[in-house]
Formats: sequence, structure tokens, C-alpha cells
Amino acid sequence: MNQPTTHSKARPGEVTSVLRRIVAENGYDHRWSYAVVIVCSLLVSGATTFSAWVMSPMVNEIFYERSGYSVVWICAGIMAAFMVRGFAGYGQAVILARIGNNLIARYQKRTFDQLMKLGVNFYNDTRSGRLAAQLDENIGGVRDLLSLTLISITRDAVTLIGLIALMVYQDPLLSLSSLLIGPPLIWAVVYITRRVRKINRESVLINSRLSGSVQEATQGIAIVKAFTMEDELARRIGIMADTAEQRSNKIARVSERLAPISDMLAGLAVTAVVAYSGYRALALGQPPGSVFSFITALILAYDPARRLARMQVTMERALVNARMIYELLDLEPKQGDAPDAVEARITTGEVRFTDVNFGYASDMPVLRNVSFVAAAGKVTAVVGASGAGKSTLVALLQRFYDVDSGSIEIDGQDISKVTKRSLRGSIAYVSQAPYLFEGTIRDNIRYGRLSATDAEIEQAAKLAAADEFIRQQPQGYDTPVGESGATLSGGQRQRVSIARAIVRQAPILLLDEATSALDNEAEARVQEALTHVMEGRTTIVIAHRLSTVVNADHIIVLEEGRLVEEGTHASLMADPHSAYARFHRVQGKKGLGLVDDAKQGQTSQREKQAAGRNA
Repeated sequence: MNQPTTHSKARPGEVTSVLRRIVAENGYDHRWSYAVVIVCSLLVSGATTFSAWVMSPMVNEIFYERSGYSVVWICAGIMAAFMVRGFAGYGQAVILARIGNNLIARYQKRTFDQLMKLGVNFYNDTRSGRLAAQLDENIGGVRDLLSLTLISITRDAVTLIGLIALMVYQDPLLSLSSLLIGPPLIWAVVYITRRVRKINRESVLINSRLSGSVQEATQGIAIVKAFTMEDELARRIGIMADTAEQRSNKIARVSERLAPISDMLAGLAVTAVVAYSGYRALALGQPPGSVFSFITALILAYDPARRLARMQVTMERALVNARMIYELLDLEPKQGDAPDAVEARITTGEVRFTDVNFGYASDMPVLRNVSFVAAAGKVTAVVGASGAGKSTLVALLQRFYDVDSGSIEIDGQDISKVTKRSLRGSIAYVSQAPYLFEGTIRDNIRYGRLSATDAEIEQAAKLAAADEFIRQQPQGYDTPVGESGATLSGGQRQRVSIARAIVRQAPILLLDEATSALDNEAEARVQEALTHVMEGRTTIVIAHRLSTVVNADHIIVLEEGRLVEEGTHASLMADPHSAYARFHRVQGKKGLGLVDDAKQGQTSQREKQAAGRNA
């Protein structure tokens, strides 16, 4: 399965590995911004350390020695320290936000580019709603991992080192006793990190499933209401929401255990320092300035020490998110271009299938030894019951998948040896499920060929019998189509899709049940238009209704993945026992689509044979 791993565990040192990769990919472009952030962080750290140091001269010279001269410079120093800290903190926050926003934009573009490179098989195995939700949540992990590390190292670590140095300078013995809280605090961090790591990944996956399910339910709201599925979907989403809540609560319970542990240890250290310092001041009569400075430094050191202790726990979630993004970015497309692939040179557009075998799963073949030629500039129709492999032929021709054996050639070129982009650039495709993208009707037609002029777009719409209803829209060709073309009917969406194929001006035209969503009148108009469009183009048509293929130059009939008959409509109808004739008779009686009619025809034939044997 071509998708990211979902249950791997973080390995020791993986934070460093992932972080090194993020820095290698983005650090150089932001080097000057990072330099300013580091300077701002050092200024914040210096101002914090100065605030603790100034307590000693303030207490000794102002309150103990009562020196009026010292008041001026001490007050000026305190004011300057707070101003430096305020402006430096502001600059650091703004620059980090800009870097973070740029990183998110970069990885959004990178992940979308990667998604466009991955094959159709990846999307067959991955729910689109869940993927979109997961990407939205995970991309922020790259930014958070880098920002947390930078702030922790340049601000918290430097501040802590500066305050510890001041504490040692003021009183080495008290400093040593205060630092005894370090080992138990480190042990607590390691223990909690191990517990949080697994829960974080589970939480990310559950939240992505929840967001994806909500997105899918809203996109299919018409089906939800038509089948009265509201209560059932609400129940399922409610279960996922409850599970997500339980995981989040568990993360909170485990990660927040560090707070009471660090507070108790810090309280123990401060209590011991105050008791010992009080003893020295009362019994030995030492000036209180150094003690006040030491206690201030100790109290100020608590916040950066706590943040550093929590950093590993906080970074675990960012690490999970960043790893999941890189798992996607590192996926190799299973169906890439060959190393020596060349640009396709397609002129006439003759298509040749030779002994093609293919299956979506190795033990479930869909096509078996299929061979036929779609002549250049002619119309080749493919008919058969549902599951016979008709749409698979179209998918293979566009290299959405590669054949298991055999070959497909266009103008004598093996399509496995040409670039997919050049191959698909020579093909216009209309699927049985028309899909429109966000934007206007004009935008959606122009996707067929971005260089198309407005006049060419409108001409294509006329050929597709779409111009009339488009001009009746509130803004004509500039009318937004809504999500997935929701503002248009199914037939209107199909005609816009056909116009998009027409404007492409490709030598090969693929119509996969292109008129299935149209009523009889619209179908007749589109068929008439397609007759002109197909002139001079190699056209492969897949259709349920035999009325759309009777005029084809060549018809091939598939049954259970095998080509069982081929010829013209007249030659195939000449044999009353042919599968094509059976399809035609049943459809003439029922007026139904070919898929259901073919099945009924096959069932009827088997029943007749059984009745004959019984007789």
C-alpha cells in the first residue's frame, strides 16, 4: 500500500534527525532572520539575568547602606532592562511568526506537489477527507518543532545558564544544593515523554479521522439526507469525537504530571535556600543583598527550567506531526517515468493493445490477453457488462496504472517508455463522473488547455451544447460552479466536462460513458456535436447505450476481461448469437442501460440453456 506508515514509533535521537533535515531544507533561506531572533533571545536572556543581579546592589546600597546616589543608576538600569526585554521579545515573536508562516506555506506547496506526483493507486488506498485533515494538522508540526527548539536553545537555555552562573557567583554552596533537584526532574521528564509519545500519535490519527469523516459527510449531504443517514453518521462521528476527547484528556493527564513534580522540587529548593540564607543573615550578620540576588535568580530560573523540562514533552507532538509529513514527502511514486523516458510524438493517434494483462490485485486479473487496434482518426467503441474491464482500458491508456504484461502503443511508441505528461497532453478525457473544480465555468473549461482564448472556450461550449445554459447563469461564463459543481445539474456538469475535452484539441479523445448523465434530448445534441469533434481524431468510446456506438467504425466486446468479439455494428448484428446482438436485443426491449441489460441478457441466455437441458 502506497501510503504513510501509521504505527511506527519514534527512535532515540529522532528529534535531532528530523530537526536536522528541517534546518537543512529551510535554514539557509532564513539565516538572517534566525540571526536576528538569536540576538533578540540573547537580549531577553541578558535582561532577565541583569534583573536578578541588580537585586544585590539595590538591597545593599539603597536599603542597607542608604546611598541616594545609587537610586538613580539602579532605577535607570532596571528601566533599561525591561525596555530591552520588551522590544527584544516583540521582535523575536514577530520574526518567528513570519518564519513559521513561511514554513507552513512551503510545506503546503511541497505536499501538494508530492500528492500530484503520486499515482492513482495511492488515492484508492487513502480517504481524501482524512488525508486533507491530516495534512492540515501535521504541517504545523514542522514549524512548531523548529520554533520550540530555537526558543528553547537561544532563550530558555541561555537564560538558565546566565542565572545559574549568577547564582554560583553569589553563593557557590547554595547553588550546589539548589541544583540537586536536576536529576529527579530529568527522570520525570524521560518517564513522561515515553508515555506521551504513543498517545500523541494515536491522537493525531483519531483527530484526522474525525475531521475527514465530517468533511465527507458534508460533501455527501444530499445522499445523507436522501437515505436518512443523519442519526447513524451522528452516532459514528460521536463515537470518534468521544475517543478523541479521551485521548486528549489522557495526554493532558500524563503531560501535566510534570507541573506538580517540578513545582514541588522548586519549592523544596527555594525553601531550603530561604532557610539557610535566613540563618546566615540572623546568626552571622551578613548583608542581605547577595541573598536577595540569589533568591531572585533562583525564582527567575524556575520558568526557563520548567519550559526546558516540558520542551521534550511538547516536542513529541510536533515530532509526530513532522514525521508524518515527511513520511508522505518521502513516498516514491510506484508508477514513475522510466529513466530513459522520452517525449511522446503523437501525430495520427493509432492505439494498439497487444496481449495486455492487468489486475488491480495480483490474484484478480481484470484484463486477459486483450489485443486490438483503434485506428487513427476512427471511432472505436468498447462495450460489455459491468466489470468487463472497459474503464480499465481507458485508465491503462492514460497510464494511471501500468500493464502487468503485454504492451500499449500509440503511433508505434510504447507508452511505458514516454513521459506521462507528454502522453496525457495528447489525450482529451471525459469521465462518466463529471468533476468540476473551484472557480468559474470559464475556468473549468480552460483547464483543458490553459492557453485557450475566451472565444475558443465559448466555441467549445457551443459544440458541447453547453453555451445556452451557461449564458442563462447569473454571471454567464464567469458564474462560480460551487463545490464540486454543486450549482449545476449532473447533465450541465457533464457538458462542461465535454467542453473541457473539446478545448484541449488533442489527437486522441476518450469518452468513458460521456453521455450517461444526459437526458435523451441533451444526449442527441451532444452526440451531434461530438460527431464533428471526433472527425480526424482517434476516439475510444465506452457507453452503456448501444445507440451511441452503432455508428462507430470499430466495436470491440469484452466479457470478464477478455475480448470476445470485434467488428462493425452490422457485422456483429449479422450473427444473432453474438454477445453484441444479445445486448442489442435486450436493450431494444427494455430501453435500459447496457450494464444491467447485459447482465439480464446473460442470465436469460443461461436460463434458456438450462430449460433446454431440462426439456
